[in-house]
Amino acid sequence: MATPLLKVDALHAGYGRAEVLSGVSIEAAAGSVVAVVGPNGAGKSTLLNALMGVLPSRGEIRFDGEAVQRLTLEQRVQRGIALVPETRALFATMPVADNLLLGGYRQRRTPRAEQAARLDEIWQLFPRLHERQAQAAGTLSGGERQMLAIGRALMGRPRLLMLDEPSLGLAPLVVKEIFRIIERLRAGGATILLIEQNARAAMAVADQAYVLETGAIALSGPAAELAADPRVIETYLGKAKA
Repeated sequence: MATPLLKVDALHAGYGRAEVLSGVSIEAAAGSVVAVVGPNGAGKSTLLNALMGVLPSRGEIRFDGEAVQRLTLEQRVQRGIALVPETRALFATMPVADNLLLGGYRQRRTPRAEQAARLDEIWQLFPRLHERQAQAAGTLSGGERQMLAIGRALMGRPRLLMLDEPSLGLAPLVVKEIFRIIERLRAGGATILLIEQNARAAMAVADQAYVLETGAIALSGPAAELAADPRVIETYLGKAKA
């Protein structure tokens, strides 16, 4: 069996003395979409922040076979890990194009031709951003800001893209568009760790899924199997729209 691109064992993390994650273990195979679903307060965002190095943690985090838990956030970015936070963290007064160009900063010596090629790839993936490339990021709609945040992360060509609640606060039609983009990225070979409250949408695009409850993994398995699990249906899928 191939070594997972991401392997997390017995991860503990939190804020100060308040432990949020208590022994979380997950894996992500290269080229797969892995969904982590669960209720508010379960520790989903804490998990991503710990993996990114934003929060201190205990346990083992291996990325492409290398232990990275002692690396800084910047070093993890250099290894090819990218996080699109729930807040999107855009530079509101800067144009769309400049926000995207900042996403490739970890390759400071990237030739201009290659940088331009990457930018062209983002325009093709997000035609709406191309139309608004000179527009200030802060004037975009919620869906456009989410596209910009994902596009900015992709400019660095990450090997692992972590998305924190990409559908949060978006209209249903925009949510469908965001998940179509996730499917396109997976088809292109991207590895994605997806944190999402919209369990139905997440499991529809995921290969593997985990249910996180009160800081621990309650259920895990192939996404299609979990989506058919009576407990998951009752708790997370029953009230969702098809």
